[in-house]
Amino acid sequence: MDDPLESWLLTGAERGNRHTRLVDRVPGNACTPLVHGATYFARLLACVEQLTDGDRLFFTDWRGDPDERLTDAGPTVVEMIGDAARRGVEVRGLVWRSHGEKIKMNQESNEALDVALEDAGGRVVLDQRVHRFGSHHQKLVVLRSPTSPERDVAFVGGIDLCHSRRDDARHLGDPQPLAMADEYGPTPPWHDVQLEVRGPAVGAFETVFRERWEDPASPVTGNPLARVRDELRGARLRTAPLPAELPDPAPAGTHTVQVLRTYPAARSVYDFAPRGERSIARGYSKALLRATRLVYVEDQYLWSADIAELLARALTASPQLHLVAVVPKVPDHEGALAVLPNRVGQLQALQVCRAVAADRVHVYDLENEQGTPIYVHAKACVVDDAWVSVGSDNMNRRSWTHDSELSAAVVDAEHDGRAPADPRGDGTGARRFARDLRLLLAAEHLGLDPDRPDQVAPLLEPQSFVDAMAASADRLDEWHRGGRVGPRPPGRLRRHAPPPVPRSTRLWATPVYRLLHDPDGRPFRMRRAGEF
Repeated sequence: MDDPLESWLLTGAERGNRHTRLVDRVPGNACTPLVHGATYFARLLACVEQLTDGDRLFFTDWRGDPDERLTDAGPTVVEMIGDAARRGVEVRGLVWRSHGEKIKMNQESNEALDVALEDAGGRVVLDQRVHRFGSHHQKLVVLRSPTSPERDVAFVGGIDLCHSRRDDARHLGDPQPLAMADEYGPTPPWHDVQLEVRGPAVGAFETVFRERWEDPASPVTGNPLARVRDELRGARLRTAPLPAELPDPAPAGTHTVQVLRTYPAARSVYDFAPRGERSIARGYSKALLRATRLVYVEDQYLWSADIAELLARALTASPQLHLVAVVPKVPDHEGALAVLPNRVGQLQALQVCRAVAADRVHVYDLENEQGTPIYVHAKACVVDDAWVSVGSDNMNRRSWTHDSELSAAVVDAEHDGRAPADPRGDGTGARRFARDLRLLLAAEHLGLDPDRPDQVAPLLEPQSFVDAMAASADRLDEWHRGGRVGPRPPGRLRRHAPPPVPRSTRLWATPVYRLLHDPDGRPFRMRRAGEF
């Protein structure tokens, strides 16, 4: 049997970035999936409230809303972090500078968070060191304590500190919503995942923050008009020294964590990634091409010919392999320029996969008990119950090459003894963390209790899992087709069936999709060779 770490995780050479301080992989961690924004926010709040004078709170964010409540009773995001700063906690933040909210972006919200936290004593920088039309999409919080290292923790995943994210298992939406497509209703239901990490990998995630914060590519915006505007409002344009780096926390569990990232090959380069970094793309590629039985994906987009061709290669190489994906029913915003290019990209990707294995590609969307679609914002993948990725990256070219992204790949040393104990049949064995995460996510979508062994046992075997997902979706679809007569079947899965796009629309939507929605941030040589 191959060594599981060598087989599933990247080596230093495979990362392709010799300039970073990140280590190849970090054993000895305890990772806990936090499903739903309400779960994450409550856990984050409990950890931040423990911080005292001299502790550290470092964070990166794509969007931050100062007034977002972390629980029904509060506090808000700015109260939680601002109160920590007033207690003497060293607060440092890197938030995407963004574009204006008139084009559905985050400039005003992020500026407000910046001002409020600076007033409280934190130091926050609005960072625009990105590729053209790109963004900083990393969502990371690192908490460190020089005197109480047992409090050291990192949170990484898909959940921003902003409106619309604080939904729970009922999926009735965040009481503080962002406007979305009408189909999602006034309080859009929201499905998401964050990962809590304890152990020495916390130090690796701090390195991710430090490399960006300490990079000499300052000021952090190259746009002269934006710089003048920031200077007039007194924004912080340059970073300040960070407190001395602490030793890595002690081992806490059986999970080996590999930090994966995307940085583009942009002119405004980072010293720690002068030609960019595409370890997310490379990490996924290595894991997916090893898949033999089951790839389970939850993804906001799942588009791009590059990713579809990779999945098609995996499906072709392994005749028993099934792809199960959970995606949003419709894009988050309305309008032809938002919807149609997105739909073109996804339809192309699904066609590529179904061309090689139509009967082994299963794509679903979700609805709550009221029949309202649930927006799937999660970015999670489980391969053969062995390899897991949870992060900010979507399975598209933008996330794998163009924006800044951050993900945690996890391989558990602990085997799962439930049958089948070795679904691949090669001695690798199912791993406890990967299998538990797949069952946790699937149980919610199927209306099952993940803590009931009798309910989740039928999902252990890959083919039985595929059949259970399909049967649940078919029952709910049939109930809708029949006029919703009688009790609603349990579960939330619906067959994902986006309408076709006419050829006349594809003529203009395809180039818009490739240039604006799913751009390519690779160096030209890599684009031409089809490499990451």
